[in-house]
Amino acid sequence: MNREDLANAMTLTAKQTELGFFKSNGHREEEGESKVEPYVGLEFDSAEDAQEFYNIYATQSGFKIRIGQLYRSRTDGSVVSRRFVCSKEGFQTNARTGCPAFIRVQKNDSGKWIIANIKKEHNHELELPGQIRPARIQRKTFPAPRAAPMSSRTGIRSFEEDGPSGVIDLKRLKREEEEGETKLGFVGEPQKGLEFQSANEAYKFYNAYAASVGFKIRIGQLFRSKNDGSITSRRFVCSREGRQHPTRVGCSAFMRIQRQESGQWVVDRLHKEHNHELDSPTDSSRRISATPKVYKEETMSELENLDLVETNGAFSLVKKGRGSNVGSDWYDVLLEYFQARQAEDTGFFFAVETVDGKFRNAFWADGLSRFSCSQFGDAIVFDTTYRRCSYTVPFASFFGINHHRQLVLLGCALIADESEESFTWVFQTWLKAMSGRYPLSITADQDRAILHSIAQVFPATHHRFSTWQIIAKQHENLGALLSIDPEFKYEYETCISLSRTPNEFDSKWNMLITKYNLKENGWLKEMYRMRKSWVPLYLKGAFFANIPVDGSMKTYFTTLLTTQTPLNEFIIRYEKGLEQRREEEKKEDFNSYNIPAVLHTKDPIEEQCRRLYTLGTFKVFQKELLECYGYVGMKVNVEGAISRFMVQKCGDGDEKNTVAFNASNLNISCSCKMFESEGVLCRHALKVFQIMNVKELPSRYVLHRWTKNAKYGVLRDIDSGGGSQDYKALMLWSLRKEACDYIDAGAVSLERYKLAFEIMQEGRRNLCWQN
Repeated sequence: MNREDLANAMTLTAKQTELGFFKSNGHREEEGESKVEPYVGLEFDSAEDAQEFYNIYATQSGFKIRIGQLYRSRTDGSVVSRRFVCSKEGFQTNARTGCPAFIRVQKNDSGKWIIANIKKEHNHELELPGQIRPARIQRKTFPAPRAAPMSSRTGIRSFEEDGPSGVIDLKRLKREEEEGETKLGFVGEPQKGLEFQSANEAYKFYNAYAASVGFKIRIGQLFRSKNDGSITSRRFVCSREGRQHPTRVGCSAFMRIQRQESGQWVVDRLHKEHNHELDSPTDSSRRISATPKVYKEETMSELENLDLVETNGAFSLVKKGRGSNVGSDWYDVLLEYFQARQAEDTGFFFAVETVDGKFRNAFWADGLSRFSCSQFGDAIVFDTTYRRCSYTVPFASFFGINHHRQLVLLGCALIADESEESFTWVFQTWLKAMSGRYPLSITADQDRAILHSIAQVFPATHHRFSTWQIIAKQHENLGALLSIDPEFKYEYETCISLSRTPNEFDSKWNMLITKYNLKENGWLKEMYRMRKSWVPLYLKGAFFANIPVDGSMKTYFTTLLTTQTPLNEFIIRYEKGLEQRREEEKKEDFNSYNIPAVLHTKDPIEEQCRRLYTLGTFKVFQKELLECYGYVGMKVNVEGAISRFMVQKCGDGDEKNTVAFNASNLNISCSCKMFESEGVLCRHALKVFQIMNVKELPSRYVLHRWTKNAKYGVLRDIDSGGGSQDYKALMLWSLRKEACDYIDAGAVSLERYKLAFEIMQEGRRNLCWQN
């Protein structure tokens, strides 16, 4: 059987002689047909063989595949790992659903490729076997170690061409610079409508302009035709664009060129303003080779460390190797701190990742953070503030919201680089430290590396994008329109914030795109595809513990850790910030138990919640209770024990919500989804309870995490429907905390020790007698 027949086969013969491209241990030894089934440890002679194998498996199962990411050796740049993914992975087109199914093959010392990771579950319906035509696998050589950054071996036309292809021939530019042949065809300010014969010429022009103004440039995004894959537009950006490195500050200056039917390239978009100070300008009339040698070498070094890699069906420039922003001096400092803390705190957890003996990533969490996660780890924030500015310390933190609605620390990390592998390691390590408890939601950046890592480690967790990043990209892509046209700004914000149904959102969005001629705006296309991670409408019903969606939440360490915090002060400031936050929590603990909240009604439900909730949460509930008196509810439908009510604000016919109430078990749900997303009943549900004369809230509607007892793990107020396994982590850490306090109290004196020991023995005997 040749490879073409194999790639199109719906079943395969398990005879090793006919299937020499993978080991016989992957299938039955006897003759006949068998279904392909990948598993960890399955071995192949090459990555291409693994791709063919996965393609056949996909055909039999009812889905298609694409080539995913590759990883290179830090030593020699050779490809050592590859991912092949479901064709519906990611959100780059409307047809994609972010499917997590994939296999990852890794090259071992013998040169064989072995399946190292696999995920078989899909988040979409599969086709029936036989309905999927297998993709034709093109046998080609994958990029070789240390290949030139844009090699024609990828299957794209040669980069030696010049003209309408849109390819930037970096080697040619460098050679011309060294030989002194590169002269500018255009001198002066870039402007819309400016024409060039080739993309190379446009690059040289913008590079010379940048030198004359006082900044450096990089090659930005490119866009390809859906028909033939040819390059249709290119962006050249300020070298300080983005936030992937401490020296980058998110500068939005760029020039974009568009290919015309004539083959010429025209500047169609331009942004000249920078958000940072510029360097001293050089004479723009000089040749490009007059650029300082240091800059020239730095630029070419950066570009030659890029590879053209096929990812998600397109081609992208990616780094060959991954550097580390964390110096080697960190290891000794942190290890000493970790060991000292572990000696003091038996619950302290830390992990350090090293590669080739070099410090790479670190994670740590003390016993109190791990205890807090058992109570408040349902909704977490992965805070990477260090990425927004030039932070000396690449410090990231996990935090949640405690029962007082304060920030609570759930772990810390130092991230050497911003690769998917680094983020995946940090997330997996956090999960191990927190007893394997998965959060319901996570608020984090939308970068591709973080997106993929969250999908891999937290596949069922709802990922919400960080607002600061959306605002920054919004300013970059829509800034001019938002500032110039107030009507567009109003319609844009109304569409995002006030849409109540998916159909309403789609209608407003499409009208906006058409009215303002934004159909070709790539950023808006991408954001629409990922709307479930940032549009409020689609976030309803996912539990976020009242973490603000508008980005108003301050970072846990506020101003203590700044962009200029040096290594020798980092630990000191970190400990100080931790102490301050925990003192604030202790103060609220005291207030909740000793300062009763003022009641505003005679409703027994208000008294019940004052007794159970902390002061902070009770204020939120009390506001909803008082507001419900300004609403009216009308029964609109009855189906058995379930009654449906239309609840609307008095005098405001536009604000309407539907509430379903089950009289047999007192279950209630509202279309506003406040309880599902915040864990506190809304005014609409409370109005229906009033109408139905319910005098006490069922315990399932008073979440334990918001009560005074949440921190101490007292579970008597939790609905009896939950099993002990649901609260295993909470019980474990609650008992551990109580035991630590008990030991401290019992070790004060010999008399107290004897009493504590007798009590402990008696308690242990009583526990052993229980069935």
